[in-house]
Amino acid sequence: MQADVKHSIIHQFYTNDGHIGLRLAPSTLAVDDDVHLLLSELTDVYHAKPSKGYARFIDAERDDTDSEQLSEFPTLLDAWRKGDEEFVKFSQRTAHILHQQLQHYGFLESGFLLIASFMERGHDHLVVAFLPNKEGVSIAPDLSVDRSTQLDINRVYLAATVNLTEWHEEPESTSYISFLKGRVGRKISDFFLDFLGCTEGRNVKQQSQQLVESVQQYVQEHNLAPEQAQAVRQSVYEICDQSWKNDEPVRVVDLSKQLSQAVDTTQSFADFTAKLEQPLPEELRTDRSTVRKLVKFQGQGGGISIGFDQQLLGDRVEYNPATDTLTIHGTPPNLRDQLRRYFGIDS
Repeated sequence: MQADVKHSIIHQFYTNDGHIGLRLAPSTLAVDDDVHLLLSELTDVYHAKPSKGYARFIDAERDDTDSEQLSEFPTLLDAWRKGDEEFVKFSQRTAHILHQQLQHYGFLESGFLLIASFMERGHDHLVVAFLPNKEGVSIAPDLSVDRSTQLDINRVYLAATVNLTEWHEEPESTSYISFLKGRVGRKISDFFLDFLGCTEGRNVKQQSQQLVESVQQYVQEHNLAPEQAQAVRQSVYEICDQSWKNDEPVRVVDLSKQLSQAVDTTQSFADFTAKLEQPLPEELRTDRSTVRKLVKFQGQGGGISIGFDQQLLGDRVEYNPATDTLTIHGTPPNLRDQLRRYFGIDS
């Protein structure tokens, strides 16, 4: 994690006789190598998760919401950011809010609440994550087996990052909060958004699909040669993929400038999309699996799952629309080995 860690603290949630308990930390963690390693591992897992949502804090007047039903978290966060509240106190009050939510929803899972502030790429951020734990064993210094509780970072599914700088400088933004959507159901995402006092601001999959369709239209209407069309699709995918890894939005103007370097057309991509019936927003967050459609064909059904790079179509892969058959010349080594063993052919 290439970031400057400012503060970090961990509070514990434990289960006892069907109830969830809370143990508060009295002080922040020392900013040492262990903390950097923990945040680095969490960041890697967070960015690797396939589906993230983007949100903003709820405004009682703007969203016509009863202020008494809103979470205190945004108010507490703002007080800490302005220096009116100490970080430890802010984190403890945040832990109490989460504790109330866990009790309300009957969420009985032990774990740890990590709250950390850091600066990365010139922006201040705050990460809030519920870290599950698991029972494990290790070898003690006297070579005996020691049972211990260990963090299960790979199983994190309740986590969010607030871009504090963007929130302060661009209050009308709808994506200064990113959160894990996970595969455990929409109800869990709703519960975590309620805890943070925010609402999802953009449908990332829909915007990504709109981008994919806009690129396909751009390629077709400008009659680009196959090589040029492939260069456009590949460039868009690479730009989106890098933005996705950095947890940054894709700006259509920047995307258009880079595409102009890949192909020479009389109309820029930005001008083209601005004249569409449904223009692309000036900036958008992208869903990795959706944007991957620009460079890969993939599908499954009837016991078959197939995926291959688009550039292989017409070369190693041939499709006959009349007979709906796909011919693959040369199978992947691991698949070939399985097939040869199945038919009793020496590898």
